[in-house]
Amino acid sequence: MPPSASRVGLRFWLITAAALAAMAITASLGRWQLSRAAEKQALQATLDTRTRLPAVGADELLEAAKEQQGPMGAPPTDAEVSPHAPNLVHRQVSLEGHWLADHTVFLDNRQMQGRPGFFVLTPLQLQGRADVVMVQRGWIPRNFQDRTQLPPVSTPVGPVRVQGRVAAAPSRLYEFQGGHSAEGSSRIRQNLDLAAFRAETGLALSSLTVLQTDPAGPTGDGLLRDWPVVGAGVDKHYGYAFQWFGLCGLIALLYVWFQIVRRFIRPRSQPAA
Repeated sequence: MPPSASRVGLRFWLITAAALAAMAITASLGRWQLSRAAEKQALQATLDTRTRLPAVGADELLEAAKEQQGPMGAPPTDAEVSPHAPNLVHRQVSLEGHWLADHTVFLDNRQMQGRPGFFVLTPLQLQGRADVVMVQRGWIPRNFQDRTQLPPVSTPVGPVRVQGRVAAAPSRLYEFQGGHSAEGSSRIRQNLDLAAFRAETGLALSSLTVLQTDPAGPTGDGLLRDWPVVGAGVDKHYGYAFQWFGLCGLIALLYVWFQIVRRFIRPRSQPAA
């Protein structure tokens, strides 16, 4: 066999091995994404079941918060409050109490319906108790002419009933070094650490919060409550699986065309010179 033919044969088998390896890897990644989608479907079923269950009250909420409390009384993180765990996250809740309006906090750089503004959080002292639950009341636009100006929020005085769903602590956004120190010096904050806020205010604050979902009262509080729909993100994994399987098929088509059709079939079909 001539040296050139030997080199061509070696290159053919190297390309074949590389194509088979790439197809095996992409196909396995596609199957892995399908398995993740199956897990998320089971999770979504759990979430849907929770949202349909009857609303819980203050006793169940506080008991669940104590069970999920982290080390040294720290509130649970998003990883600790997983919908897989037997807790009340995403359950409907109905609470009675009165607002502690002086401790209202405005979380900055939060979006709703594609617009930036504040998430308004106000502690709710439960009826006949010293226990307090932080309520994520809704969203309100900010004044971009004066970024230090607080938007007007109507907070009822006296007993109120709050309808909502149980949630973990508010999600944290990136902040520059030193930003955390400003949490105790302003009502406008980038993030809110419930443990630090508990120490700052001296309130008997629960480690779980409530996303308020009931409509505004007759006078209205000016807040928007278009919270994201509770979902496990199943479609995302199906999309990734489609991409991996598509890449696997593309590799197979390119290999067949360049290494078989153009190398063996087309030359044999051409007439002799």
